[in-house]
Formats: sequence, structure tokens, C-alpha cells
Amino acid sequence: MLSVTLSAQEKFTEGKITMTQTFKTDNQQMKDILQQMMGDEGMQTISYVKGNKSRTDISNPMSGDIVTISDMEAKQVLMLMDSPMLGKKYSLTSISKEEEEKIKDNINIIEGTKTKTILGYECKEHTVTIDQDGVKMDMIMYITDKIVPAVSQQTAMLGEKLKGFPMYMEMKMNQQGMAMTIITEVTELNKETVSDDKFSMTPPDGYSKM
Repeated sequence: MLSVTLSAQEKFTEGKITMTQTFKTDNQQMKDILQQMMGDEGMQTISYVKGNKSRTDISNPMSGDIVTISDMEAKQVLMLMDSPMLGKKYSLTSISKEEEEKIKDNINIIEGTKTKTILGYECKEHTVTIDQDGVKMDMIMYITDKIVPAVSQQTAMLGEKLKGFPMYMEMKMNQQGMAMTIITEVTELNKETVSDDKFSMTPPDGYSKM
């Protein structure tokens, strides 16, 4: 058991991360939409990491296929959408220092005292509050500093304020009077070589600008 724990605590710098996402809401209309999107067992998200680059793949019948590629060294994010409604669209955005500073001003992160062990990684509790564009989000995260880079689609907005990778995240938000809780948990980690092609910032043929 000791050797298994020590092995799990090694740095994770390249490979595949599988996450499961579930939603909770008292709004019946939203419940019905989420049920169609995810079914009973939640929605699976696949992320690939390599150095300062990450890629997240999401697929469901309603929104289609969504790929988000982040290059934190180049400060660029490419989003690819293959939607039943809109077809194949892309957006390529750059993150300026001014935008990063503006985001930092709207984020408050407090380290808690609780811990969770997830897939062999000891994770520390953090409470995160974001207030931006009239939407307030409260999150509880359990973070490990053993996964590098500490960037995912869900945490890219936190920038350098977040010192680690969330293995478990519970986000509460209220938009237009509708309360919702989104729970994301890492369910599998695979150390493997990831092709550089997965992190290309060039939109594929057939995609038009959003």
C-alpha cells in the first residue's frame, strides 16, 4: 500500500485525464435539459496535458463536439465546435495581461483545512469565489500540486491564482434567479505520451470563424 501511494504522488506532467461532471438544480426545465445532455451517470470530459498545453474534449447529443485547446505560454485559447445547430465553428482568443489582471480582481481563493485522497493524490480544500459580469460563482475545490500543468478548461479563468490542479470541484452559481450546482471529479489518470498534433492552434479545414 505504501508503494502504491508513493507512486501515485509522483508528478503527472503528460497524459490523459478523465473527469465526470454532474449537475443539480431545482429548476424542472433545466433538469430535463441536463437529463437529455448527460443521462443518469453524468457527462464525461477527456483532457490531455503536456507541458504548458492542455486540451479538453466534450461530446453530447445537444451541443455536439466541443474541443478547447489552451497554450498558457502563448496565452492563447482555441475553441472548436461541431454543433448540430451551427455546424463547424472556431474561435481563437488571446489572453492579455490586462484581462488577466481584471480577472484576478474578481477572484478570491481561501485555503481550507480539509483534505481528500482521490486516486492516490492527497488534495487540499480551497474555497473560490468569482464575481464577474453580474454572475457570482462559489466553488469548493480539492487541489493537488502533483499535476503539472495546473490548467484545465474549468480552471483556466483562475490563472496563476490557483496553485494546483483540482481533482474535485463543486461549483454553485445563480443566473437569472436559477440556482445550479456543477460537480466535476477526476475519475481516471493515465500517464502516456500525447502527440503534439492534439495541441495545434490552427483551426482544421472545414471550420469557419465564430
